[in-house]
Amino acid sequence: MRSPLRATATFALAAVAAFATGCSSSDTWSQPHPAPSPVGTLGDGFTDPSAPPTPEATITPRPGSWNGVHPPKDYRVVLLSSGDDRPTRTLVTAVEDWARTEHVSLRTVTPDTPSDPIPAIVRALDMHPDLIISAGDNLIDSLATVSASHLSQQFLVLGAELAEPTHNVTAANWPGATFRGEDLVTSTAYDARSFTPRRCAEAVRAGTAAVLNHLTGIVVQLDAP
Repeated sequence: MRSPLRATATFALAAVAAFATGCSSSDTWSQPHPAPSPVGTLGDGFTDPSAPPTPEATITPRPGSWNGVHPPKDYRVVLLSSGDDRPTRTLVTAVEDWARTEHVSLRTVTPDTPSDPIPAIVRALDMHPDLIISAGDNLIDSLATVSASHLSQQFLVLGAELAEPTHNVTAANWPGATFRGEDLVTSTAYDARSFTPRRCAEAVRAGTAAVLNHLTGIVVQLDAP
């Protein structure tokens, strides 16, 4: 028979071990995890299976063809945002709502100095997320500089696009939301009114569906409302 003292010590050690295990399992960013795979499949009309999009191509998926695709639980995302304008706030809200609904593990980063967002982009990179989502036009020029040097990191740009994206940068936008950087002509006139909650939510889902299905380095452009 074990002594009461030994039994108490054994119980205490077990409790400590259980506590440590619980903390470790709840910290989903503490260790590497399997490469993310989509839950569900793309619907008809997202792309043409017989003619996959080429790098830097623009696709216009059928509305709702992305609804069947979901991220795996605890998908790691960093939301990189800059700006307090209404379009940026609407995009940020759309990402946060999507993350809650889909049980995504979300962290947020904002630049300390809006005129120089590169340190904030580097902080996001240092977290090694599955995906960095960008919201805010003044991030575009810096993302064009940094993303090309970090080809293993996936980026999703919302409501804008890079002029010459590498294969790891995908954009989700729509007519009225195609900013491409300072001093560059956009394909459509910018319209802040086009950043509606519905349109921003669709861009998040369509863009992440493309990334999860390895359709990257392209522009996913939603139909005009």
